[in-house]
Amino acid sequence: MKGIVFCEFVEMMENQFSADMADEILSGVHLASGGAYTTVGTYDHHEMLALVTRLSEKTGMPVPELVSAFGRYLFSRFVVLYPGFFENIDGAFAFLERIEVHVHVEVKKLYPDAELPSFATSQPDADTMFMVYSSTRPFADLAHGLIEGCILHYGESIDVAMEDLSDEGRTHVRFTLTRQ
Repeated sequence: MKGIVFCEFVEMMENQFSADMADEILSGVHLASGGAYTTVGTYDHHEMLALVTRLSEKTGMPVPELVSAFGRYLFSRFVVLYPGFFENIDGAFAFLERIEVHVHVEVKKLYPDAELPSFATSQPDADTMFMVYSSTRPFADLAHGLIEGCILHYGESIDVAMEDLSDEGRTHVRFTLTRQ
């Protein structure tokens, strides 16, 4: 998992909880990296799971809720860090449809060793979109939060339903987005 995700998670903990809480979380979990992350580094995704679990224990917030909140936060950071991804896109469906064919292609140019999830989209009508998230890592809640962050960014009223289709060793989730 790329270091930028870890760095943004630490920043979210500092901003939404406190710098002391972030330090306590980082020092309260045994991490192979020692909790020292760089944006261009690559780290075991189990470290993120350990950090989120510890934050959940300290705050009482359920892990899925924390991971989804991080996804919303991360999307807002991507808007700031990578404004080119959002140029000439007028809505959430248009952006989400481009993740696999545009955003992930550009991410691979920046981080050739990035292991990205895949997103397959289909749009049976103007007000409905299906997105299937597939990954070897269990971060469907992060994807859910990123989708919600996208919807918030574009100021749209879209409901998101999540259906777990996972099988042994692989996370598969179908998101149904319905424009209101």
